Amino acid sequence: MKIAMWSGPRNLSTAMLYAFGNRSDFAAWDEPFYAAYLAQSGIDHPMRDEVLAAYETDPEVIARLCAGPVPDGKAHWYMKHMTFHMLPGFSLDWAEGCVNVHLIRHPARVVASYLAKRENPAFDDIGFRQQVEFYHRFPGPVIDSALIRRDPETMLKKLCAEVGLDWDPAILSWQAGPRDFDGVWAPHWYGAVHRSTGFAAAEGPLPELDGPGADLVRQALPYYEELSARTLR
Repeated sequence: MKIAMWSGPRNLSTAMLYAFGNRSDFAAWDEPFYAAYLAQSGIDHPMRDEVLAAYETDPEVIARLCAGPVPDGKAHWYMKHMTFHMLPGFSLDWAEGCVNVHLIRHPARVVASYLAKRENPAFDDIGFRQQVEFYHRFPGPVIDSALIRRDPETMLKKLCAEVGLDWDPAILSWQAGPRDFDGVWAPHWYGAVHRSTGFAAAEGPLPELDGPGADLVRQALPYYEELSARTLR
């Protein structure tokens, strides 16, 4: 089985990568199209030069790898994908061969977390619009990060059952520190996950934002609500 996990940034996506990557039957791949996205968009991101130097930038090559065999002799493959990385013209045919899962988080939490790592994001940098488009093209289970953090075992059991995957409790915890499948961007983005040994506790009240951050939340909310209505519960 190949799982393509679609989300925007700051969506619990790295913790989910660590969870599935902790299973002995899974290979894990961290944002395979990131370098191609940076190369073709020209956008400035933290550690841009390091990412471009380290990874393949031809989206067709990456698409062929996604469509190819599961690496390392594993039975399954978990691919963490950012929706906004998939620029117009990037091949998506490979996703037809995947179980597509859609990971969501309330936009107020996404924007607050993103602003702590990168200034002045545009709306398309947080991926909500693109995620709804991907859901309509590649429908599949929708899972909300808030529900995972509230009760990881229950929600991940539901997800595994939904996609036809045997349950493995190894998915619930991991050792602190980086992983060999981390992208080179991990030092900038993954500090909290590196300090963790499992999913964080349930989140508190939604953060309150003003100015451009609040505008981003207002734009994103209808897209989040469309997918939230389909969430596994």
